[in-house]
Amino acid sequence: MAELWSTLVPLALASAVVPVQIVITVLLLRAPAGRKTAAAWVAGMTATRLAQGVVFGWLVRPEDSGSSDEPALVVSVLLLVLGILLLVTAARALLADDDPDAPPPRWMAAFDSVRPGKAFLLGAGLIAVSAKFWVFTLSALGAIEAAAVSGTVAVVTYIAFVLLAQSLVLAVIAVAIVVPRRSDAFLARVSDWLERYDRGIVVVVGVVFGSWFLFKALDGLGLW
Repeated sequence: MAELWSTLVPLALASAVVPVQIVITVLLLRAPAGRKTAAAWVAGMTATRLAQGVVFGWLVRPEDSGSSDEPALVVSVLLLVLGILLLVTAARALLADDDPDAPPPRWMAAFDSVRPGKAFLLGAGLIAVSAKFWVFTLSALGAIEAAAVSGTVAVVTYIAFVLLAQSLVLAVIAVAIVVPRRSDAFLARVSDWLERYDRGIVVVVGVVFGSWFLFKALDGLGLW
């Protein structure tokens, strides 16, 4: 299990710090129907991640082919792809290219009028169309499969991964619920901080996690 979580924790943390989901959560919380809309947004993301877990972790789970090395090989390849993807994203941010996952500025004001139903669809759609989130999820599912844990442990582990991957947006919403009177100032500071340091966050996350996943991939492929 220690080996499994040495892969899952970095995957979940790298997924959690993707700026776009935090920015949109803050924007939704600052809208008139803030808490309900933000909760629906996170519920949409959660629903897609759980659906991915059911489909790719169970319905299309490969049958035992007699090779115990195959799942580990798949995980190594996915981590290699993810490491390269994060490093390329960091390089693009460093060279002043826009983050392809970042919401266009003209969309910012539109979140003031988003209702819970639409927020749910937006959350589900973000996870469904983002290449980064797909690779995070498939890598996590592959790592769980490679660990050869029991069905119940696999389900609990994947749910824990999903919660950890959404820990930052859940924490932001929790603050808005627990201290609603102070949340406006807090959300404003978070929004300003993310806007100011967005490029730096992308670079640091890309370099740190990209290098780690690249190392894990090369080690798993026997090339390190």
